[in-house]
Amino acid sequence: MEACTLKREADHGTAAILAVAGYINNEGGEAIARAAREILAEGKKAILLDLAKVRIINSIGISLLLEVLEACLSENVVLAFCNLHPSVAKTFEVMGLSQYARLFGSRDEALAELARL
Repeated sequence: MEACTLKREADHGTAAILAVAGYINNEGGEAIARAAREILAEGKKAILLDLAKVRIINSIGISLLLEVLEACLSENVVLAFCNLHPSVAKTFEVMGLSQYARLFGSRDEALAELARL
């Protein structure tokens, strides 16, 4: 499987954007968690993870995303995801991630909503 890569893109107002590609496992999840901690330290109001190029996340990857969600909630920061593959969206639903994070069909839709924060 393709290794997870992460790219921080230009911020959109108070939202930081991370484009993620590949397989989110322990290494990918840890990279996302590190990047999220850096963003939280900057004082952003939202973190948007664009998962357009992610097709699979393992259980460790999900647990690390849940840790990111917990950190965001404790800092009153919105964690949002966009461009979810149907299997990833289903995993988020089953694991309860969709109850506390915001899910959007597209990046434009997410950024329009997050701009209102």
